[in-house]
Amino acid sequence: MNTAAALRLDYLSSDQLVAQSPAWWHSVLGVVGFEKLPEIDRDRVPVTASMTPSLGAAENLCEVWRVSGNQRIQLSNGTMTQGRVQYRYCDELLFGSITVDEQAIDELAVEAPALLRATETAYREIFEVLNATEHRHLIRIWNYLPDINREADGDERYRHFNSARQTAFRNSGRTTIGSVPAASALGSPAGSPISIYFLAARHAPMMVENPRQTSAYYYPRKFGIHSPVFSRACVLSEAAGTNLFVSGTASIVGHETIHQGDVVAQTRETIANINALLDEANRMVGSARYSLDALKLKVYVRQPRDLAAINTALTATVPCSTPIVYLQADVCREDLLVEIEATGESSHDL
Repeated sequence: MNTAAALRLDYLSSDQLVAQSPAWWHSVLGVVGFEKLPEIDRDRVPVTASMTPSLGAAENLCEVWRVSGNQRIQLSNGTMTQGRVQYRYCDELLFGSITVDEQAIDELAVEAPALLRATETAYREIFEVLNATEHRHLIRIWNYLPDINREADGDERYRHFNSARQTAFRNSGRTTIGSVPAASALGSPAGSPISIYFLAARHAPMMVENPRQTSAYYYPRKFGIHSPVFSRACVLSEAAGTNLFVSGTASIVGHETIHQGDVVAQTRETIANINALLDEANRMVGSARYSLDALKLKVYVRQPRDLAAINTALTATVPCSTPIVYLQADVCREDLLVEIEATGESSHDL
């Protein structure tokens, strides 16, 4: 079935954004730049940046989330602000973003690493917005934190982030297993703020796990005191348009990294994992709605020198028409050289 609002993802250049009509901007939920903030009116729509440098043809591209439908979609009037969160929403869907400077958090008289406090603060403020707007269900969340693999305060920063994220979910009364959002967590350059953006909905999505992989929230303790809180994918089952969200996916089988040091083999294994998720999503919805050749891909490359090899491996697998954005970012495990996330549209009405 179709609802009034259909979610759309576009990758547009800065010039293309400038050329859009006022009516088109009415439909925009939010805009994400990569290496830097796009130079657009931030009072009109929420604007953020992942702070991850673009590679190849992705230069000057922006990620645009908008809604369309058979009826006029009534969005909130411009950018809304609550605490540090900027957001915009329609009846069914909400886009929001938040940035937190770890150094600014140091002013709090709390004996805990700044990253822990900053992450808990960010998620607490996100949940406050979702509760206030009644878009209670996180669909997809993107996390970017500087120096993700660096050791600090006795542990890797990514593991501190996982502990803080899990604490924030529990403190808000939310589950940390099963019905948790699709997500990515990548490393941004040193000195960057923590940057998080997200999509939420009034209706719960359908969570999808990968039969080839251990669910992240069941990872063994060797990967940290607290497991990551995310699902491998989810389907926004009552929406048309973009409704499949594949989390950051890498060369992991079970819970172990495989093909260490071989970026081509890691890329192929990552695609095998995405194909497994597509099969599982199709099984759960009861028909072949999703396929690899109908996805939009965002590819995170640890070492820019590996870009050509990754691109060659991907273009041998996906059609040349597949939209692919390449970004430079550290992946959550130091032995992972590439991570891929994806979105998809159903080939049938839902």
